[in-house]
Amino acid sequence: MNLDAVSLTRELLSFNTVNPPGDERDCAHFVGHLLEAAGYQTNYYEFADKRATLIARIGGSGDKLPLCFTGHLDTVPLGVAPWARDPLAGESAGDKLFGRGSSDMKSGVAAMVVMALRVAKLPARKSGVILVLTAGEETTCEGAHYVAGLDGVLGRAGAIVVGEPTANAPLIAHKGCVRYAINFKGVAAHGFMPEQGVNAIYRAAEAVRQLAALDFAVPTHPFLGKPTLAVTMINGGTAINMIPAQATISLDIRTLPGQTEPEIRQKLIAALGDDAEFQLIHGAASVGSDANHEWVQQVYAIMHRLTGTQPVPAGATYFTDCSVLTPAYGNPPTLILGPGEPEVAHKTDEYCYLSKIELALEAYLAIAKEWCAL
Repeated sequence: MNLDAVSLTRELLSFNTVNPPGDERDCAHFVGHLLEAAGYQTNYYEFADKRATLIARIGGSGDKLPLCFTGHLDTVPLGVAPWARDPLAGESAGDKLFGRGSSDMKSGVAAMVVMALRVAKLPARKSGVILVLTAGEETTCEGAHYVAGLDGVLGRAGAIVVGEPTANAPLIAHKGCVRYAINFKGVAAHGFMPEQGVNAIYRAAEAVRQLAALDFAVPTHPFLGKPTLAVTMINGGTAINMIPAQATISLDIRTLPGQTEPEIRQKLIAALGDDAEFQLIHGAASVGSDANHEWVQQVYAIMHRLTGTQPVPAGATYFTDCSVLTPAYGNPPTLILGPGEPEVAHKTDEYCYLSKIELALEAYLAIAKEWCAL
């Protein structure tokens, strides 16, 4: 089947995989059938009803570990603002292809799948390719966690490419993430006698003030910068005429390589005191590869040839499924490289450039050919 990456992107956009609820199963099976017809072994793993992750693999004649390409099938919700175009129709204008997931990251998935179909036709593959196309990435990498926890499912990989939106710049690192709900207790009282109670919202507000000034006191990363902390939600109280006995704030912390959750928790406790009750909501590891690794340098050379621009070591401030998959595969070199535009991911009227989808396909094919030929 001679499928092009732009047409396949449009096909994938037509599947409503907004998460929640996700419903990635039909999209996963559509892609899986294409790969099966080309000779790939495919398996589906559901962590919940209709929440399917696809793993497809094809081998080679040598003993070199396969190259893994990974991406996710789910998208974020459409948001409250009206779209100028149908977010599931794959409409285009000029060089732009619009739709929810066009940048994050069905264009990357489409380029990977078309690459995989063409790799299957290579006559003398010495190594193979694995595709891991996950469900539930947008909700803390649920699909990746699920398959990583199943014995023998992922297999082994010698290097990983994740197709998250980078505008086709090869990135060698991304930040991690730690998210907490922090609970504060007070004493309820009637609203006309506040002195008889203890206002939990005031305690939470004081904590927000302390957190706004918090310094993690870690060295600035050469291209990931500093860790960040954001208070993203606050909830408290039960009635307008009652002194609140409970309040909760939610934190989103983006971490650097070397930072650990226990160390971060101790830093927060030191700032807020023992009265704050911490609940870990989610943790995702940061990922970093050596810019001087031979394979990384090979990819840099490929991108230089295709774009005319010499890549420099850089990273993403978001996290990806590789926070789970890279350690599960034994920490092979990992690159983030995809056609999407990071600045429009999750926004209304999200788009991807058609030309960058085609360039991503060229890049993935060149990377795979070089890996499989050695």
